[in-house]
Amino acid sequence: MDETVAEYIRRTVLKIPRDEIKMMLQKWGFLSEAQLQTLNFHQIKDNISQEVVQLCEENSADIKQAAVLDIIYNHMYQNKRMWSVYQMKKSGEEVEYFDIADFKKKFKERLRSVLKNVTITFKEYEDNAIWIRVAWGTPYKKPNQYKPSYVVYHSQTPYAFISASVLKSNMPLLCQALIVASNYHDIREMELRSHSLNSLKDIVFKRYSQNFQTYTPKPLQGGNVERENADIRIVHENRSEKDRIHRLNQEAFGSGPQPKLEFAQYRLETMFKSDPKIDVLDKKEPFRCLIKFSSPHLLESLKSLAPAGMADAPLSPLLTCIPHKARNYFKIREKKSLFPESFVSP
Repeated sequence: MDETVAEYIRRTVLKIPRDEIKMMLQKWGFLSEAQLQTLNFHQIKDNISQEVVQLCEENSADIKQAAVLDIIYNHMYQNKRMWSVYQMKKSGEEVEYFDIADFKKKFKERLRSVLKNVTITFKEYEDNAIWIRVAWGTPYKKPNQYKPSYVVYHSQTPYAFISASVLKSNMPLLCQALIVASNYHDIREMELRSHSLNSLKDIVFKRYSQNFQTYTPKPLQGGNVERENADIRIVHENRSEKDRIHRLNQEAFGSGPQPKLEFAQYRLETMFKSDPKIDVLDKKEPFRCLIKFSSPHLLESLKSLAPAGMADAPLSPLLTCIPHKARNYFKIREKKSLFPESFVSP
């Protein structure tokens, strides 16, 4: 077994919590049950990793087997990575049968036609998710196994979730291989990012309930209202206001917990309004701006604004409809592709 493979397996085992090493090695399936029985999982992790490497040498492990172990680790600890959502688009509405073997073949061929030194590993999971691990090299260097890119693609959907390595220059190659393998025409980033992969899936697959704002302000009632300083009136008004905010918050966000979204971005286009007598604009052009949101838990933060007294209820639809706008990305936003025209699939 190559020394670089042995060192990579050793480091991967060291990342795993000691109580979970046996379970993860069983999921890996590369070592037999008899070999696992010889391991002492109660010693220090460094010794465990050395023993695992020795058993892998007996089985002549290569980098592909080591990469599968890394996928299993990242699947279990997916929140350690930052994930971005990408949406693909077909030129028509045709529905094609998905062939996993054909997908893998096209993905490898497209990527390796541009870059020879690259390690590509696949692993399928029961929720129709295909995990793809890509370790990048250069024309003169072997792939760096410690800085791979990850793609999670759900078959027969237009969505892919990508956790990229520091080599951002390889993103066009990765995206092109993805659209060719999945028979799509274009791919664009949705500007949604989070460490929680499951939360991003909940948003784009509509797996959580969000009620979008339908509140219409009522006209003010006429007549004079007596203002008394009685404590009971103040308590009643405070309780009524809290009930109103709670009701409007539920209308906007729903009653369940929000998906953990950490970054969102979209473009806003609206007409500039001014006094017709002043007429400060020579041309009636729309006002455009780029809106970015960032928070450890963006949707829960927005949901807490009104109850905390930091914003009036109901919140603007510009805030409450972020997930909805994300799902309709291709309809609301136009942006150049991530790669040149020559890279776009015909």
